[in-house]
Amino acid sequence: MKERTVDQVSEKVRVGEVPFDVAEMFFSRTDDRGIIQAGNGVFRRVSGFDWDTLRGAPHKLVRHPDMPKAVFYLLWKTLQEGYALGAYVKNRSRDGRHYWVFAVASPVDGGYMSVRIKPTSELHQKVIRIYDDVRSAEQGGMVPEDSAELLLKRLREAGFVNYRVFESIALATELKERASRLDKTLNSEQNRFNMMCDAIMQIQAETLDMLDAFKAIRTVPMNMRILASRLENAGGPISAISVNYGAMLDEMTNWVQAFSSGQNSPFARIRDSILTGQFLCYVAHLQLEMIKRFGSQTATGSHHVDIPAETGFMQRQADEYRERATTALKLVELETGHLARSVLDMKRYVTGLSSTRMMCKIESATLTDSGDALGGIVDQLDLCQTQIEERLARISELNGLIQSNTAMLRATAPGAVRRHAS
Repeated sequence: MKERTVDQVSEKVRVGEVPFDVAEMFFSRTDDRGIIQAGNGVFRRVSGFDWDTLRGAPHKLVRHPDMPKAVFYLLWKTLQEGYALGAYVKNRSRDGRHYWVFAVASPVDGGYMSVRIKPTSELHQKVIRIYDDVRSAEQGGMVPEDSAELLLKRLREAGFVNYRVFESIALATELKERASRLDKTLNSEQNRFNMMCDAIMQIQAETLDMLDAFKAIRTVPMNMRILASRLENAGGPISAISVNYGAMLDEMTNWVQAFSSGQNSPFARIRDSILTGQFLCYVAHLQLEMIKRFGSQTATGSHHVDIPAETGFMQRQADEYRERATTALKLVELETGHLARSVLDMKRYVTGLSSTRMMCKIESATLTDSGDALGGIVDQLDLCQTQIEERLARISELNGLIQSNTAMLRATAPGAVRRHAS
């Protein structure tokens, strides 16, 4: 008897969620048209379809109508460009129930492969609300490309500047939560990437705070010039000091803006390289875990699958992704070296600010009527300069943490011994 399709199932059972354990993992592989070629027992069991139905069927057989088209538009666009993509996906089982996964789909020889886990983080709940918003907009007749732009806009509003940042943070968040729920710990490679990710985000916060500090003292040179004009001839030195101070502030502000602003800024290159490396590292570890699970036919229920062939796909891709992660670290190493030297330059400017501040103190001591006014300016400079020095020190410390972890990851990466020997 031919198995019924989803649309033939009674609406009465189209409620609820298909249960599966956080320790379980899905696997499926399709050809380049998205036609299912292989999968594991978890995929078969949770989807509710038998193998005769799954094999040869388009993967959209399990697509849930609640999913925004934007996600699949980005998925296919990214895969066809030769890159992996991670996404939260709501699927529909044969009986009409649903199940959520965090899926990592990636291109392989002859098609595509997907490894999926159960999402359990708070981020997943936030993404559900974003999906609902985008799906509502799509119902008004929005084309997939415009829908994808809306999804990216909503992710930016949630704090993710681009999809690469989102998928990397999402995957790391889900795997960290998964490890916690399974009473496991992340390995040293994963922990190092996590520390680097946290550090570069903190560097961004420090640079933004430094820009705010510059804005707070931007009026100081102007106030000094106003005061100097009131002092007539006696105000000459103060006017000169104000010009020098304003010039140094301009130089420091320009450096911070050049470092932190724009999609191709040094900060963006460091951030994106770290997150690319992190994403690829985590995908590789998922694939290696899936290989171990394929080692037990009983556990996977995958007696119909050519296990050596499927694990071969995953092993080759895991090796490739770890190598790509190492390549991303080369750019991190280069850019953090530039940042370290730039911070030293900034510290020289701060030394110049200190000299200017001391000159202000000396001038305020020689004045009678206007000495208090200049003293107030000096007090403001003291406070702001202290804040700038603290932030530079913090940036230097965080940059050093990234550099040390980058060095350790590169030293322990696959092929590191071979590279050093050559």
